[in-house]
Amino acid sequence: MQFSNRRRKLISNPQNELYGHCLQFYSQPPTENISLAEFETFAVERLKLLKTVENLGVSYVKTTEQYNKKLHAELTNLNFPYRTEADDRKDQNGPTEFEKRRKDHISHFILRLAYCQTEDLRRWFIQQEMDLFRYRFSDLPAKYKTEFLHRNNLQYDTLSVEEKKLLTDKLINSSYGISGASLIEQDYYKVPFQDALDLVRSRKVFLKGGYAYIPHQDIISIVLNDFRTRLSKALALTARSLPAVQSDERLQPLLNHLSHAYVGQDYSIQKNIGKISLEQIDPLSGKSFPLCMRQLHKALRDNHHLRHGGRMQYGLFLKGIGLTLDQALQFWRSEFVKGKVDADKFDKQYAYNVRHMFGKEGKRTDYTPYSCMKVILSNTPSQGDHHGCPFRHSDPELLKQKLQSYKLSPSGIAQILDLVKGMHYQLACQKYFELTHGVEDSGFSLNHPNQYFIESQKLLGGGVREVKREPETPQRGQNQSAATKTSSAPKTQTLSAQDAAEMEDLDTLFQDE
Repeated sequence: MQFSNRRRKLISNPQNELYGHCLQFYSQPPTENISLAEFETFAVERLKLLKTVENLGVSYVKTTEQYNKKLHAELTNLNFPYRTEADDRKDQNGPTEFEKRRKDHISHFILRLAYCQTEDLRRWFIQQEMDLFRYRFSDLPAKYKTEFLHRNNLQYDTLSVEEKKLLTDKLINSSYGISGASLIEQDYYKVPFQDALDLVRSRKVFLKGGYAYIPHQDIISIVLNDFRTRLSKALALTARSLPAVQSDERLQPLLNHLSHAYVGQDYSIQKNIGKISLEQIDPLSGKSFPLCMRQLHKALRDNHHLRHGGRMQYGLFLKGIGLTLDQALQFWRSEFVKGKVDADKFDKQYAYNVRHMFGKEGKRTDYTPYSCMKVILSNTPSQGDHHGCPFRHSDPELLKQKLQSYKLSPSGIAQILDLVKGMHYQLACQKYFELTHGVEDSGFSLNHPNQYFIESQKLLGGGVREVKREPETPQRGQNQSAATKTSSAPKTQTLSAQDAAEMEDLDTLFQDE
């Protein structure tokens, strides 16, 4: 597709002109044609990167060594630019640095289209892009920082040697880590104080005559403020032109759902089929189930029944960890007949629903397990229900009591409740994983209950292993037809309107009469 009708003049080497530096302010929109598949892939992979930035910002202190190390690993893994020198040499089985910079450029503008639609989306996007920019700029050597400033016309006045000598004592006293010897070598910039409010607020700079005198090492605050201002204005302009973009029926569904997309792996049954037995479910629920599924399992064992929301959420999770259709029918029948449902009633009212989940009835749609985002955002539980996310839908005091019953430490419970209070529900679940498994760092970003199970089994040395598969271009859709041969590659998913309709169809099948 074409981003703009405005075509740049041909130049000898457009890559050198646009991607000559590993970092940019994204001032110039892309004008080339790309395929829809590349459009979607770029968007999803940048969204993965920004969600990682968000998670790391909550889990670690920004700019610390551990934070930087994990963010660098994600940049490398998703093939975003991280080298200062650019060339046309390919990494082993990977893109060139120029190709990475092109992806960085285009993907940023795609997400602008998706995240300009509301004030909340704009605020989230700006914050994550700023954090990513801060890391990348801070990681640059001094020479490349200066080159970046010149490329973007940030020509701040540099203090002369004579001026530095006159202000030596004041500059040393106001600047962290600057001595008399290093002062002469260090560049200082004279910037209007209103452009350096963060540094003024923290008393890190010398002020005189309405100007802040900023050492080169702290220029990031000024650049970041400029980046925020530019991006905020650009999103406002993008929002005005959005109706023209949304008129394209190819792009509208993708852009509408990117803002709440699940961008993780598809944990479908085909990967783990037949890997667990019914006898393993009870012990596994205490060791390797996330709290939402542990809660559902206990409610099923206690009440010998789950309402439709619980059966959908738990049934698809069990399917994803490896239960076959026959095992699922046996599991649900054996539990329900212990309550008020006899075997004949189960076969008439409930067996069809189980077969439908496995794509053997109705539309033959092979439904996949719910992601964390779907559990959190859809079908809020009411009185008598046990589905949903305990960190999102439980009363904090009841959640605290439940965590205490699982013998979690008071300090650990306090950390979880703080994350819940900040509405970081998936991070609260990740902290629960770390506390119940006795690890300081889980080493992954949690976004799916079945991911929790697989990572737990890896850590505990269990028999259920994630099958390594070759990457595939991400596909939209929470579900896929059972009649279609399933690809062996993991898929990235977003919830489309069709998916929502299919899930509503499944929901009606599970309604109690």
